Amino acid sequence: MVTTSDLLPVSLPQSPFPGASRVAVLLMGYGEVESYDDFANYNEQALQLLTAKFAPVPTWVYPPLARVLAAFDLHEWGHQHGNFISPHNAIFEAQRAGIETHLQQRWGDRVKVFKAFNFCQPFLPHQVLAQIKQEGFDKLLIYPLLVVDSIFTSGIAVEQVNGALAQLIDGNQHWVTGMRYIPSFFNASDYIDLLVNLVEEKIHSHLAVAHLPSQIGIVLMNHGCPFEAKGFTSGIDESQKLYDQVRDRLIHKYPLISVGWLNHDTPLIKWTQPNASLAARNLIDLGATALVFMPIGFATENHETLLDVEHIIGGLRRQHPQVTYVQMPCVNDHPSFLAMAANWADPLISDLLATTALAVNPGLAAQGRGVESPHHHHHSDHDHTHGNHGHHHH
Repeated sequence: MVTTSDLLPVSLPQSPFPGASRVAVLLMGYGEVESYDDFANYNEQALQLLTAKFAPVPTWVYPPLARVLAAFDLHEWGHQHGNFISPHNAIFEAQRAGIETHLQQRWGDRVKVFKAFNFCQPFLPHQVLAQIKQEGFDKLLIYPLLVVDSIFTSGIAVEQVNGALAQLIDGNQHWVTGMRYIPSFFNASDYIDLLVNLVEEKIHSHLAVAHLPSQIGIVLMNHGCPFEAKGFTSGIDESQKLYDQVRDRLIHKYPLISVGWLNHDTPLIKWTQPNASLAARNLIDLGATALVFMPIGFATENHETLLDVEHIIGGLRRQHPQVTYVQMPCVNDHPSFLAMAANWADPLISDLLATTALAVNPGLAAQGRGVESPHHHHHSDHDHTHGNHGHHHH
């Protein structure tokens, strides 16, 4: 006699969502070159994507300009910093793996996290999307792991994804049947809590013994933003809101707080002020005997948060040797951050697995142009029975 229990699968719980839909989470970051030969190419790609948002620059300018920048980078990274290799990509991989672990605990192998870098082979978005397609995923969650939304960050990410998806069409049925997007997390309360806790713990463990709270200056570092970006979102508003929220939580204990923008000071372009160096000097003028530099506008370490800040602190130390300087890391692969980043994705994954498939035929876009008009709808397919609108009294 066969009991029902013999027939139930033992291994996997029954999925609440029937069908074999699978979600690829595309975690997107900048990526940083790890070999000097790649500098010119990296800069050229970055320049084309970024500079195009400021001004119409003729394309012939890019290659020579990129080579000049590469020479600067080589000097800065190779000679001043002992052949610095950015840990950015390794940290980003740790973030990807950690977020995937959290998500797979909930969703099993129906969800997989892929990483794409804006500027680094072999993880350019078109390369990774080709792999996602090949592995048979039909739903896509685009997830730029970025604190602040701007045309220079998530804008580029979406631009590159769109470019790649346009290349990967075959036949008249798009392979992507569902899509969602996670915007920036500048106002996520759990992210703000984490930043505040990290700063307070650091002060408590390193500075509280030797400095009064009113003498501890805190420079909260945002990603610098140009004021003009051809009408695109430049990141200033969200960065400002992020700073205000972190500052509000710390200021009752530590009154000396300033935003410090990490700018790429390019000529002829007006950038956000004060930069981190000026912010620090201002706090020293107000009596700070210790300074904490906390990157809040970056989730992943990179040459800006490492080299630029190190460089700024070096300059300050020469002028103000009596001040204590503390350079803090980004949230990186902090366990709390990985857990929250996975949580932000959860409802959208749930959404994608539950919704019915979109059927998109890219060929119809061309046919439909100029035809859409409100006057030519045929009503023949509607059922005009009015009987069911009446009230039935029994």
